[in-house]
Parts: sequence; structure tokens; C-alpha cells
Amino acid sequence: MSFFSRLKKGLSKSRDSLAQILPKSGSKIDANTWMDIEDGLIMADVGAPLAARYIESCKKAADPMDKLREMMLTTLRQNTQMNQPEKIPFVLLVAGVNGTGKTTTIGKLAHQYGAEGKKVLVGAADTFRAAAVEQLAVWVTRAGADIVKQAEGSDPASVAFDTISRGIAKGYDVVIIDTAGRVQTDTSLMNELAKVYRVMNKALAGAPHEVWHVVDGGTGQNAVVQVEKFKEIIHTTGLIVTKLDGTGKGGILLQLCERFKLPVRFVGVGENLEDLMPFHAENYVNSLLPEASLAEPQPTESA
Repeated sequence: MSFFSRLKKGLSKSRDSLAQILPKSGSKIDANTWMDIEDGLIMADVGAPLAARYIESCKKAADPMDKLREMMLTTLRQNTQMNQPEKIPFVLLVAGVNGTGKTTTIGKLAHQYGAEGKKVLVGAADTFRAAAVEQLAVWVTRAGADIVKQAEGSDPASVAFDTISRGIAKGYDVVIIDTAGRVQTDTSLMNELAKVYRVMNKALAGAPHEVWHVVDGGTGQNAVVQVEKFKEIIHTTGLIVTKLDGTGKGGILLQLCERFKLPVRFVGVGENLEDLMPFHAENYVNSLLPEASLAEPQPTESA
């Protein structure tokens, strides 16, 4: 099954909900229908301010649904340029609260980089829970990558430093640092995360080159709160949105991109290794909007 087909299947609940209120192209739209469309977008977690702006512009358009699609694409096409170092390794910090699928996401990332022929090293800096390290090790092994881990209770920043140092010495192409699942309201845990971020730069100037925050696409407004706090602490550069399969809240990507001006790097629509896919704005919009989801596009950009 292609990336587009899996994404379309994963967003089916969100798409079916919108299908009940979005008119067909060329249909006459009265005031009550406009209100229903706005409410439907809000229920899909697009967010009230963005939904209102979409509706205001669509009302003035010759083809409102085409205008909606165009505006969604504009929202999702944030700065997509990746911060790539001149020399290997590329160092990636991955963060997120417990339950978002962060650990499995790191395994899937390692798998994808490995499939590209890259040598991948993962640092298990979630040292507070032995089970977390064991789970990560299983996923990393499945992905054919290597892992650096220390005893339970070790300093997470030390693990990050050692992993990057080994990555440099052994010529790894990609180094991924896992972090403990954080509750954004716990000050001490967030301070520890900030320390990991600072120490990584001491191990390699410019590291981490990218900081990706994993959020659960079904958590709605809580995802907005999480991204706001994590961005403040570790200067997030991109998002990975998981668990889009089965949620009616697929519009959360639009709200996050609009509010924080961050690109979505990957989306997850299942538990298998291949169910984490690079994000393409056109694929996403064409899977979310009912009429636009009939044909598979050939995107030339990733957003």
C-alpha cells in the first residue's frame, strides 16, 4: 500500500466527518451552511481563529472549496529546509510526553534512515525507566541500528554526550537522541531536558541539528500546549504527528503549523515500521478533504 493510500485510510474518520458538512464544488452556500462548515473545521481541531480566517476568505472566492484547499496548503507549507551539517553525523533530538509513541517513532526513523543506506546510532537518554530503554533497544534492533545505553538512573545528558562522541569517532551518519517522556508542567523534568539540549552542543558544535517533537494527533488542544512549552525549552524545529489513524481530529496539523510556524516532518498512521511516513502537504490535504481524496497526487515538495 502506498504512502498516500495509508494516509488516506488513516484520515478516514476526519474526512468522513468533514464530508457531512462540506458542499460539493459549485454548490450554493447559504449563511447556515457557512456556520456548519466553520463548526466542522473547529471540531476537526483546525482551531477557531484559523477556521474563521478560512471561512472569511472562502466566502469571497469563486470556488470556495478550491480556495479552502489552497489555504490549507499554504498553512502547511512552512519553512521545510532541514539544518544539515557539513560533516557527519547529523544529530537529531527527539522529545515528547509519555504516550505519544515517541519510542516507536525513533525506531521507525532509524529504520527509514537505515533503508537509505545510512549508519544510525541511537542514544537511550530516557534513563529514568529501565523498561523505556529495553523497549527502545527492541525497536532499534529491529531497525538494524546501534544503541548506546547506560544504567538506570544515569545522567541523561551524559548519555547524549557519549552517544554523540561515539557517533563522531565511529563515523555514523545519523545520531538520534531519545529523551524521557516529559510532562510539560513538571519544571524539574523540563530543566533536565534543557540540560540535555545544552550538553549536546558541547559534544558537537551546532548539535542538535534538528529537534523534533512527537505529538499524539488525537490529543487536540493538549498538543498545542505541549508544543508551546517544548519549543520554548528546546527550540523545536519540526513536528512528528502520530496516531492519526482513527482520530477525527486530523485538522490539528493545520492549527500547529499556523500557530508555531513549524513544519511537520513525519506523520504516523499505524504501528508498523512503514506506517511512519514523510509528510507531504498535498497528500495530507487530499486525504483530509472529501472531494480531493479521489486521486493520488504526485507531490514535488515536502512540508
